[in-house]
Order: sequence, then C-alpha cells, then structure tokens
Amino acid sequence: MIRVVRLLAPNPGPFTLEGTNTWIVGTGPSVVIDPGPDDPGHILAVADEAEPVAAILLTHHHPDHAPGARRLAGVIGAPVLAYAPEEHETRLAPGEVVEAGDVRLLAIHTPGHTPDHLCFMSEPDGQLFTGDTVLGRGTSVIDPPEGDMAAYMRSLESLRDLEPSVIYPGHGPVVFTPKGKLEHYLRHRARREESILEAVGRGKRTPEEIVPEVYAGEAAEAMYPVAARSVLAHLLKLEREGAVARTGRHRDERFVLVQTKACARCGRAAAPGSRFCRRCGLAALQEAPPPGTPATSE
Repeated sequence: MIRVVRLLAPNPGPFTLEGTNTWIVGTGPSVVIDPGPDDPGHILAVADEAEPVAAILLTHHHPDHAPGARRLAGVIGAPVLAYAPEEHETRLAPGEVVEAGDVRLLAIHTPGHTPDHLCFMSEPDGQLFTGDTVLGRGTSVIDPPEGDMAAYMRSLESLRDLEPSVIYPGHGPVVFTPKGKLEHYLRHRARREESILEAVGRGKRTPEEIVPEVYAGEAAEAMYPVAARSVLAHLLKLEREGAVARTGRHRDERFVLVQTKACARCGRAAAPGSRFCRRCGLAALQEAPPPGTPATSE
C-alpha cells in the first residue's frame, strides 16, 4: 500500500476532536489532503514532511480543513484542487484521478455535510480519505441549509458500495473496519429518523422540542442546539419524502405527521394528497378513459 502519514493540526475541539487530520499520501512526489487551518507552524511541518508535493487536495472549504492550503501552496508551489474552487484554486471534477508518482487518487463527490464535499480513494488499494463525511469517532454534523440529510445518506451508501480497505477520516483515528463503520453510520441515521418520527407522532413539533426526547442521556444539554440542526436535517428529508408536513409559518419549523391512507387500487400507502400510491397514480394516468367519456378541448 502507498505511504500515508498524518500530521495533526493544532485545533482540537468538540467538533474537530483531537484536531484536523492532514494526510500526506505517497512520496517523491506526494499529495497533501486538507492542510487544515492557516497555522504557520502546522503548514511548515506539512511542507517539511511532504516535499516534493504534486498537488494539494481539499475535501471541502470549512475553516478547519481548507484555509492553510493557500499558505502551503505558496511554500511548496503546488496547485490546490477542489470541487468548488475559490480564488487561486483549480476545479477537480468527480471521477477525475489525481496522479503523482505511485499515487492514484479518485475524486468522489459526496455531498451531504457540504454541497462541495469530496472524498478520495486510492487505486487500486482502496484507501479512502473521507474528510467530514465519515469521522474516526462519533458522527458528522449535518446542518441545513448547507447540510442535506438525503444527499448525505446517498453518499454513505455510495462509499459503502466502493468497499474501501481502510478509512482515513478528517478527524479522529483511522478506521480499519470500513464496511462496519459505514453500515453503522447508515443504521444510526435510520434509527435516528425513526425516533424523530415517533417524537412527532407524540406531538413534538419543532427540532428544539424533539431533541430532549431523542438525545436524552446521549448528548449534554450544551450540545442540544447542534443536535437540533441535525434533527431539522432529518425533518427536511422526511418532508420531501411526504412523511411529515410543515404547519404554521415556514420560519417556525414546525412539523406534523402526514396521515397515510391506503391506495384505492392496491392497498399500499397512498401518496400525499392522492387516492393512489405513486405507481398506481402513474398507471391511472396512462389508462384510456372509460367508454362514453366526453372528449375535452382546450
């Protein structure tokens, strides 16, 4: 397998764990993933360990991952590649492969935590660099409107289907059981969604009302405002799926369960506002009108 070295940025905290993991991949030349904050000491340490460097890759532009890229590029003269490039950066499209010496890194678009998030997978070894999509410990925050829970779930499924050999996360320890980790993340989100639906069914309407029921004994009260953002992300996903609906003013972020009824044709759950499920509704539209039905004209 290719050489991988971690340099830990000096920015520990409740959301960054021990700090941001800056990954140096390969050697002579190497590729640097997520230089982290613009900390001169950290950037010089990365330059010393990584040189020569062919490219600097960003998983996303959050301040704990990306600001150091410009300083590092100035020190080592390497380009900065990102999905949504900012000034002095270059566009890296999903499916592109970054090659440097013995390194081949496939760029994978993984929206959810942010719309611009990329993961990188080494070919053919299957080492997966996940940024904030998968952490070494704990779970990632999905904060609307930047965060999108439906997109995040799809990203997790796509990473699981790639069957990586190891996960190098943006924060926390290396994950040597990637399949189990990704399946745990998917189960965790599914269980959280079920708990949220149950809370709404008991009359809880807003994320702030739901959090104490869903997170009791799991998160400190000081973290409840953050948890409420993830709850909102789930509710927005459920709203798009027709499981919940808004009530009252839009900005109040109040939700109620959508009362399901049986499809008039097959007995499955009907689509919101329809007598039929989506499949039967489409079939009904494609059927010819009964004999004797008068024609209409515009």
